[in-house]
Amino acid sequence: MESRDITESLRDQVRTALANRSPLRIEGHGSKRFYGRPQPSGIDRLFASAHRGVIDYAPEELVIRVRAGTPLSEVKRLLGENNQQLAFEPPDFASNSTMGGVIASGLSGPRRPWAGSVRDFVLGVTLITGKGEVLEFGGQVMKNVAGYDISRLLTGSMGTLGVILDVSLKVLPAPKLEITRALSVMRREFQSQLQSLQGSIPISAAAHQDGLLIIRLSGSEVAVNAAARKIGGEAADNGIWEHLNTLEGFSAVKNLWRVSVAPASDLFLEDAAVVDWGGGVRWLADPGFNPRDALANEDGHASLVKYDDLPPDMDVFQPLSGPLQAIHSRLKNRFDPAGIFNPGRMYRDI
Repeated sequence: MESRDITESLRDQVRTALANRSPLRIEGHGSKRFYGRPQPSGIDRLFASAHRGVIDYAPEELVIRVRAGTPLSEVKRLLGENNQQLAFEPPDFASNSTMGGVIASGLSGPRRPWAGSVRDFVLGVTLITGKGEVLEFGGQVMKNVAGYDISRLLTGSMGTLGVILDVSLKVLPAPKLEITRALSVMRREFQSQLQSLQGSIPISAAAHQDGLLIIRLSGSEVAVNAAARKIGGEAADNGIWEHLNTLEGFSAVKNLWRVSVAPASDLFLEDAAVVDWGGGVRWLADPGFNPRDALANEDGHASLVKYDDLPPDMDVFQPLSGPLQAIHSRLKNRFDPAGIFNPGRMYRDI
């Protein structure tokens, strides 16, 4: 695996942008360029993909530290050689996602309800702030901290707080066996069907699509095979989870909404093209309405993951309440007082 440290080059570019008061668009390979608000034209790009390589990997300690430009595919291959994995199962859009993009986007895959989110596995982060400083937060062990846990705070910040240089992550052993089963179940019945199975079998993913309840089983050979016999159904290709994770089935969709609600909620249950995360995520393809209008009395949020033409007054991510908006603004001002990093990528004023 190629290793290259271009910290000083990246830092010089940030300092130049500061001196010129010119914004920067942070990118790896651009595989998530579709995600978030559109960036104004004419912004200089800061490419982090050349800053790559494994800094430290201790399989026995279940910890890996990698530079931001390291391809996700290479990290997955290295972990696989040691029978380990990134348990939060990040999507690899266009098969060229980088680790910096994994952390900045904060996206987790179908295993998330059972294993945890990206943020749960971040141990430490090094970044260049909007003051041109190189700062390191966290470390390579889980710690309880007072105040903000900056390493996890940066997860999902969409590059608005700084240039991620490297990240330390907790990894987990890979399961001995994984198989997927598909059962013919009506949408209205799949929640009760899945609930009856929870806790008694080693589920690592569950979705409903095209009249099928699709369940992935992960664990020891004995446990997985016993669970497969218990639930029945038909064998399905494990590749279906990568297909769902990378949104391949929505290539022709103009406006794709990702709605997060309580798994037992009936909201958009019938409208969703796919229900994922065991019921916790509903994917709405070209719904013809704004799903946020129905969330007023629900504990949930809706993100416009893919769009054809974003209305000027539309937020891509769930709008923030006044207090949350104030917190976001203060954090942005603390890390990036000149506002040079990915302006407007998350929200219009951040």
